[in-house]
Parts: sequence; structure tokens; C-alpha cells
Amino acid sequence: QVQLVESGGGLVQAGGSLRLSCTASGSTFGIDVLGWYRQAPGKPREFVAIVGRGGNTNYADSVKGRFTISRDNNKYTVDLQMSSLKPEDTAVYYCNAASEYAVYWGHGTQVTVSS
Repeated sequence: QVQLVESGGGLVQAGGSLRLSCTASGSTFGIDVLGWYRQAPGKPREFVAIVGRGGNTNYADSVKGRFTISRDNNKYTVDLQMSSLKPEDTAVYYCNAASEYAVYWGHGTQVTVSS
């Protein structure tokens, strides 16, 4: 089993920045991909960004150029640096970890962007 704990959410004005962090613990040796997803009220959970073990990244079009994902394979952490935030980025952000056999989720951290 893998446990994921997010931190760093909060309230920020439009145009501001926030940094989310997620720490994985437990059976982390098999984790290949780490990522972030988000869910706004009344909407389904959506992909934000992922980073592979080798550092390759992929972003949703809506966050390209504004968000940067990074990971530390020694500390089993994944961060999401969010800049130029917009009100439509308001959501609960979930950390995600995937191995060959399982997918794990954190409990989420709220990000609210005021206009």
C-alpha cells in the first residue's frame, strides 16, 4: 500500500502562485508515475499533470505554460508549482501515484483562486 499526503493549498488572488507538495510513503518502490488531478464543484475529476520516473512530463492544455510538475525520487515527493492562477483553477487537487499494479490517491487539498 502507498499513502499520499498533499499540502500547500489555500486561497490566492488571480494571477498569483501556489506550490502544492505530495509525499508518498509505504510501498513506494514500485511507483512509476506521479501526478496531479483536480475536481471542481459539480465537475468530474480531471487530469492536470504527470511526471514519470525519468522526469518526462505531460500537462493538460489548460495548464501548459503556467504549471510545472517535478518529483524527487529519493524523497518520493511530487510538487506542482502553479503560476498565473485563474479563478477556473479553483478545485480540490489530488495527488496520484501509479505502479504497474495499482493506482493510489491522496485525500486532496483545496485551491481557491479569487477574481
